[in-house]
Amino acid sequence: MSTPAPAQANPDAAFASPSAHAASTDAPPGFAGRVRTLLRSLGQIVLQRHAGTGVCLLAALALCDPWLACAALIGAATANLCARRAGHPCAEVRDGLVGFNGALAGLAAVTFAGENFTAAVLAVLAAAATAWIGAPLVRWLRRAGLCVYSAPCLLATWSWMALGFGNPRTTVTSAIAPAHLAPSWLDAAAGVLSGVAQTTFATGALPGLVLLAGLAWSSRRAAAYALGGAALATVIEYAIGVPPASFAAGLCGFNGALAALAASSLGPRAAICATMLAAALHLAAMRLGLPGMTAPFALAGWTVHSAWRLIAPYRTRPSQQPAPNSADVH
Repeated sequence: MSTPAPAQANPDAAFASPSAHAASTDAPPGFAGRVRTLLRSLGQIVLQRHAGTGVCLLAALALCDPWLACAALIGAATANLCARRAGHPCAEVRDGLVGFNGALAGLAAVTFAGENFTAAVLAVLAAAATAWIGAPLVRWLRRAGLCVYSAPCLLATWSWMALGFGNPRTTVTSAIAPAHLAPSWLDAAAGVLSGVAQTTFATGALPGLVLLAGLAWSSRRAAAYALGGAALATVIEYAIGVPPASFAAGLCGFNGALAALAASSLGPRAAICATMLAAALHLAAMRLGLPGMTAPFALAGWTVHSAWRLIAPYRTRPSQQPAPNSADVH
């Protein structure tokens, strides 16, 4: 799930070893290569194939809760370890297209499972499951010209939720509140930045600002789309009447930010449509008390890319490809 990487020869040059270009593409990576793959896996959570974005994302998680940062690393590493046996090509693993769903699964386990030991076990099991779920799912969606986004994480997480672990209904807002007073501009800015942070299950204006800097490190255009998507979705959902607590926590904006990133390769109009659709789907999930997580973003991304393909088949390109400079997600 990602936008194209920044237009430069090697966006991860600062993290590459001197002999990286001489190594065979199928050779086992060294320590620097494994670290770069892990960081790219984190960057792919926000659709960026960039190790620097991964560094900032990890910092944003640590600012919110160090346990979240640990969960993301454990999940990404577990998924990457299982990737080859699950049938994922080496290039996709190196680009972080497998590990990001494992990282998301780890983050979801920590967020929704509660107790630390249970969360740790679920994080490892769900992250491993995303690698096995993702391999056939990627092939099936690719035939339809679509990206996998966070579907493997969603399927793995919903599975253990259905078995009774955690209590999803207490971790999502299940009702739409009556109209309330508009927040100050500082509260509004903090809510939008928190929406950016929520793309990684974090919350708070400072983590959101750090993550936005990570996006800008990869692509200023991607940062602008993420911020714009979070702002538009937040305005829509706040106008409908979501509770102030959800606004402050950033729960109104994260699906909009991701949807805008997913549709950014199609242009501003597509990004706006995807953001509005993601906001509507998120509101519906809230109304029903369902743990939608990033499902609204994934559904919006699939819908807009399919619609644009029908409207302008010769101009439309998928936002995610298994090429070295793209990403498959959240």
